[in-house]
Order: sequence, then structure tokens, then C-alpha cells
Amino acid sequence: MAEPAASHPLTSPLLSGSRRALAKAITLVESTRPEHEAQAQALLAEVAPHAGNSVRVGLTGVPGVGKSTFIEALGVRLADSGKRVAVLAVDPSSARTGGSIMGDKTRMPRLTVHPQAFIRPSPSGGTLGGVARRTRETIALCEAAGYDVVLVETVGVGQSEAQVAAMTDVFVLLTLPNAGDELQGIKRGIMELVDICVVNKADVSPHAAIRAQTELRTALTLLTPHGASWRPVALRASALSGEGLEEVWNAVERYVAGTDLSTRRRAQTVQWFDDLLREAVWRAFQAGVEAGHLRAIRADVAAGRLTAVQGVAAVLGDGTGGR
Repeated sequence: MAEPAASHPLTSPLLSGSRRALAKAITLVESTRPEHEAQAQALLAEVAPHAGNSVRVGLTGVPGVGKSTFIEALGVRLADSGKRVAVLAVDPSSARTGGSIMGDKTRMPRLTVHPQAFIRPSPSGGTLGGVARRTRETIALCEAAGYDVVLVETVGVGQSEAQVAAMTDVFVLLTLPNAGDELQGIKRGIMELVDICVVNKADVSPHAAIRAQTELRTALTLLTPHGASWRPVALRASALSGEGLEEVWNAVERYVAGTDLSTRRRAQTVQWFDDLLREAVWRAFQAGVEAGHLRAIRADVAAGRLTAVQGVAAVLGDGTGGR
């Protein structure tokens, strides 16, 4: 009788909550080397039954809104209360090295050294919306390691921030007190995904913060509600003074308590599968079409000799790629 396959060497220490093992596991998942990808998928398969027990919160906002400061203040508050908190801070990638360039750990000094917290800056790798390609797997690893809350910080506001909402339970948008003009610049598509809006830095200009909160509430009422169980809320907070942080977390807990997270996560998993399938099909298609043939058709489209639709038909009409 065949013996069961040996477990991955990182499985046991990861499930025991080792931060060192978690860091190594994330590095393995983020690797683009084929042999590492196979090892990473084996590890993920082994720890999958232990994942899924955290509250996943996505946070976004324009540069300068104080995302890192807010996350640190909220994270420290949660960690001090006994929760284990993981922060996945997705940074813009360096064009030269491909690594993170913002260094969120340096902007969260208190949370970085907290024994109940784990912070991982990850390069976006040019992924649309600033969400690292492996962020979903990283969330699962953090949950398997026993973290109760996973906070996902994105690069900034963009239409493709829908990717954040597609992998978290609660989507939080941070904005500033003087948000009149800024509010006009926030994409409607993002506002439709928001579960909680927070006017940060409310201590800087209290009257302006109240006005911004009122404007956000009005804007949210004009959008289609997510469902009968939840209406998006607008709150005020100050990461510096701690004002409003408890109210923000209470809103998160109310949302989670009134939402069927299992159904939401199943739908997210199917969406993730569809996204990966599209990528795989495109790569397989490119591999099956002669590169010179595809370049020639692209050149014809660029020169106006073919319309884009005609170009696609020309490629699909020759399944062998002209070979």
C-alpha cells in the first residue's frame, strides 16, 4: 500500500503560527519560477482546510489620505485587544528591480514590532489596480497561520480597485475632510463597491470633516444598495488621535454579522477561477500562434489596413497560426 505523500516542510510551522514560516511561504507563493509555483500550490492545498476564518478588509484611498497611518492605528487597536492582525500592503513595483518601493513597514513602526501583527509589503508587479497577483493566496496563508483580521492596503484609487472588493469581505474607502472636489474625482464604479466610507484626518478640520461626511452620505444614497441587509455608511475618524476608530471597526463587525460571507466568498472564488482561466487561455493561445503571424496582423491593424474586429477574425480564422 502506497504511503501518503509527505507534507510540505512549511505546513506544520505555518499552521502553528510561525511568522518566519509565513514569510517564507509568501515568498514561495510570489516566486515566478515554475518549480516554486508547483511547491506553492502543494502547500496551499495542504493548508486550505485551515483558511477562511478571518475578517478580510480591503482599504483604498487617494495618495495622501493617510492609509498607512490609519491601518497602523486600527491594527494596533485590534492587536492590543487580542486579535492577530495581518497587513498586506501592496506597493507599486520598482521598474528596475520589481520590488516594493514605498516600504510600508517603515510607515507602521508600532505595528511592525507588535507580537500580534504581521506586515508584508508586496510589489504589485504591474498588476492592474495595484493588487499583487498572488494576494489571494497570501490571504489564505495568513488565515492558515491563525490571523483573525487581514487588512489589504492598495496603491490608490482606480477603477480596477474592484479587484480588492473581489477578494475581501468589506471594502473601505478613505477620503479627506476637504473632499468636495476630490469626491468628484472618485470613480462611480468604486463608490458602488464601497461598504464603508471613512473621512480620515477628521481632527485637522472638524467642520470640514462633518461636511464631507454629509456629502458622502448623500452620494451613497444615490447609488444602488448592495442588498437588503446593508446600506453603505459614511463615518469620521482620526488615525492620529484615535477618534472614530472604534466606530469604524464596529461598522465592520455589523457588516460581517449581517452578511452571508460563505456565499460571497464562493462567488469570489468562482470569479477568481474565471480570471485565471482567461489568463491561461490567452497564454495558451499565444503559444499556439506563430509570433511573426500575430505581429503582422497587429501591424496591419495599427496601420489601418484591417479594423480591430477584422484583425481578430484573421487570427481566429487560422487556428494553426499560418503554420
